[in-house]
Amino acid sequence: MTLTEPSADVTAYPGLTIVVADDVVEIRNLIEHWLTASGCEVLCAASGREVTELVRTHAVGLVITDVLMPDGDGLEVITSLRRSAPTTKVLAISGGGSHLRATDCLAFAKGLGAHGVLMKPFNREQFLAAVNKVAPFPTEGSDGDAPR
Repeated sequence: MTLTEPSADVTAYPGLTIVVADDVVEIRNLIEHWLTASGCEVLCAASGREVTELVRTHAVGLVITDVLMPDGDGLEVITSLRRSAPTTKVLAISGGGSHLRATDCLAFAKGLGAHGVLMKPFNREQFLAAVNKVAPFPTEGSDGDAPR
């Protein structure tokens, strides 16, 4: 994956605060780069516990969480957000683990209330398309009243 700026067809989200949670620092950094280039404020976390603290102390519109992480996984994050911040959108990402396939992880995440899912590995276009589907702001040309 290369660090490139978003093209003109990518929806910009100025002012949107997004939490990115992944225990792999390189993935967090890459996603952070892609999102900040789209005008988002990005807060990073390496565990589910860190996500919970960030959502408690910041106005967060979207959480992008890996499903399998130490110290509170993405499934716990989704469950917690449904109770404590039900309007916060969730995009779950996963490449699976030693005992679970990515498709199973993402199915569990969707079943618990994730608004979208994306399998690793993904490229910039696939990632931004997934964000565009779940982001809490309307796209250009929308009347702004339709739920996303």
